[in-house]
Amino acid sequence: MRPGWDEYFMQIAHTVGTRATCPRASVGCVLAREHRILTTGYNGAPRGVAHCTEVGCTLVNEHCLRATHAEANAVVQGALHGVSLQHATAYCTHQPCVNCSKLLISAGVIKIVYDEAYPDPVASQLLAEAGVALVQYATLEGARG
Repeated sequence: MRPGWDEYFMQIAHTVGTRATCPRASVGCVLAREHRILTTGYNGAPRGVAHCTEVGCTLVNEHCLRATHAEANAVVQGALHGVSLQHATAYCTHQPCVNCSKLLISAGVIKIVYDEAYPDPVASQLLAEAGVALVQYATLEGARG
């Protein structure tokens, strides 16, 4: 059966997440607009910095500070390659944290579809205030088949 667009992009986000280099979570993000992929990102160390899989995680308050989040990497790819993310939809394997939510808002993303909940009340409040739709994938009609 042919997948719908949300299912298609979410499957790709999960595949992108397999490139993650922080063993704490394999997170992937796809930014798309008008049924076209604009950029992708996964969690891993910044360019030129050793990955967690090579040297271990740098943990502070149970968060890895060595890895850049998937959503941030997807936004950076747009900046590096001159790709506007205005009016894009973000497909994320995990609900974005507050910092990634702020980046997505500022980049012009209008909708975030995520799979696994990672609730952050401040992120949710900022997204709502900015008018960015936040939708859990499992709640979409026909999302799973």
